Amino acid sequence: MKTLVLAIGNTLLTDEGAGIHALQALEEQHPAPDDVTYLDGGTLSFTLAGAVEDADNLIVLDATQLKSEPGTVDCMINEEMDQFLGSCKRSVHEIGLLDLLDISRLTGNLPKKRALVAIQPDVIDWGEHPTEQVAAAIPVVVDKVLALMKEWSAIDSAEEGQAA
Repeated sequence: MKTLVLAIGNTLLTDEGAGIHALQALEEQHPAPDDVTYLDGGTLSFTLAGAVEDADNLIVLDATQLKSEPGTVDCMINEEMDQFLGSCKRSVHEIGLLDLLDISRLTGNLPKKRALVAIQPDVIDWGEHPTEQVAAAIPVVVDKVLALMKEWSAIDSAEEGQAA
């Protein structure tokens, strides 16, 4: 099973780059296993559709309006993620994550397991580093990604064992 960890954001806009900063920390501390790809998706574009469609599992890291305290981390999985993304336009990017997932859904290649690990931003303004609250949340995001990959790997192994 192939897992794609896709980070979204603009590192020139302080907390807007939280997903990218989290991916960089993940890459530095935990190199990707053979079945995992780490991808800096920048500010999203339709060119990412192929990578999403090729993944069995998708974990997205992004600064997201959660209506919470800055630095709050939330994880939405599968239908909860879809519902959250569909409830209103939350992306400042060229296209929205929902648009990207809709392409995969239309082609019948939506990743089987998917999650949005969202970080509540504080400041979206010129600056190359996240605010203190968002920077403090990055290790929480890394831990959440590692936990999801471990959980999903166990599920995938159990499913393979049942199929055999």
